[in-house]
Amino acid sequence: MDAAYSINRHWSDQFIPEIRRIVGAHLLSVAPDHLDMRQATDLLMLDGRDVRIAARVRRHGYAGRYPYDFTIRSRLPSGSPTELAKIVNGDGDWLFYGHANAAETGFDLWWLLDLRAFRAGLIRQASNGFRQLCQSVM
Repeated sequence: MDAAYSINRHWSDQFIPEIRRIVGAHLLSVAPDHLDMRQATDLLMLDGRDVRIAARVRRHGYAGRYPYDFTIRSRLPSGSPTELAKIVNGDGDWLFYGHANAAETGFDLWWLLDLRAFRAGLIRQASNGFRQLCQSVM
């Protein structure tokens, strides 16, 4: 495992409890009474299968400079598969994308993205440049 990955992973993992709190509030809904009474079901997921959630946390300061930018690496010096390559290849269902606050205790700005819709948008926007990008990350 390379040192940069370890450092970045350790830093971003501190946000996992907050990401779980936010994501859970958006992917869980209260079950209807008939399920609660008959099937021991208080909460439902939006999808009945495993839901795989990627999380990308930007360091504090990016939200102010780039409030509406969405950045995913398309290549790494190590040659390892990037998040973009994994998403284009069909991995992941949702992506939490957040900008850390100054205290690094939560987020100034965040989005929860449906990666199926993201991939569909990529397919619809299949210009020559995008096709070349997809081919280079696959």
